[in-house]
Amino acid sequence: MAHFSSFEDLVVYKEATLFCDAIWLIMCTTPLQKDYKLREQINGSSGSIMDNIAEGFGRGGNKEFIMFLGFSRGSCTESKAQLLRAYRRAHISEETYHSLNIKAQNLIDQLSKFINYLKKSERRGSKFD
Repeated sequence: MAHFSSFEDLVVYKEATLFCDAIWLIMCTTPLQKDYKLREQINGSSGSIMDNIAEGFGRGGNKEFIMFLGFSRGSCTESKAQLLRAYRRAHISEETYHSLNIKAQNLIDQLSKFINYLKKSERRGSKFD
């Protein structure tokens, strides 16, 4: 894997921002905008995916990065649960639910693979260089 100097260059981060943007769009254009509690929860969890990738990267060590990637994966799983609630409350269509659910699962899979890569890496992180 290439050495990245910025979290913004990570493919998983770019995908997380696209997912967060897609969540924002449904928050603004569907009946979800009036379910204030659920809206704020899914806004928070989807933002937390990208935020934790950035924070973990910024820590400069693989152990911390792995921990924050785990938080990110947990936030993504939480977003999936909230998408199901939004669908079951008829805030979003079945098509939208399935599309976003697939994107969330792809993110979870990418995060898991990245975690596994870092666990096997001999490089301990930029703060140890």
